[in-house]
Amino acid sequence: MSILDEIYKALQIGNVKGAQLKTQQALDNGVEPGSILEDALIASMREVGEKFKKGEIFLPEVMMAAKAMQAALDCLKPKLVETGVKPLGKVVIGTVKGDQHDIGKNLVSMMMMGTGIEVIDLGTDVSPEKFINAAKESEAQIIALSALLTTTMIQQRVVIEELKKAGLREKVKVMVGGAPVTESFAKEIEADAYTKDAGSAAQKARELIESMK
Repeated sequence: MSILDEIYKALQIGNVKGAQLKTQQALDNGVEPGSILEDALIASMREVGEKFKKGEIFLPEVMMAAKAMQAALDCLKPKLVETGVKPLGKVVIGTVKGDQHDIGKNLVSMMMMGTGIEVIDLGTDVSPEKFINAAKESEAQIIALSALLTTTMIQQRVVIEELKKAGLREKVKVMVGGAPVTESFAKEIEADAYTKDAGSAAQKARELIESMK
């Protein structure tokens, strides 16, 4: 089994320490950082996302895989910067104003990072102004809005309206999600995408970023 296969497997079983150690070992052995990212981390997290969508694994397993991926990324990031490997794109993510739920948002964030996207996570209870300022400062291609309450999902509409007022709607795509959010609601508020789960969200984010290049 190659070192990349070992990193891949470490993520599949949620082995946090193993993922970090094997990533460092790969770097020490001269494996290209970009290859570790694409062929081990991104490939493995893509499979995790597919298994989750099919119901073959469940949230705890996905969270452990994401933690293993994060540990590997922490080890890999300095080398990626050093060798000039750039992220696929940038996403600003957060739970909307008035909503403190973050499990789903955190999972989407980690899955996006696992596909090579740079994620600016603003946390919970995020105002429309904060989303827009973060998108401006980071030059992100996407704002991803999470809402877990029927009383707060309306804030997704508010963010989109504020984006229009700021003159950024044509430059920034908006993704929405959360338990009460539906495809029809996303269309009603003129969001660019709605996804039901973290794996789908990460895949859709990649597609949207690619479409903007």
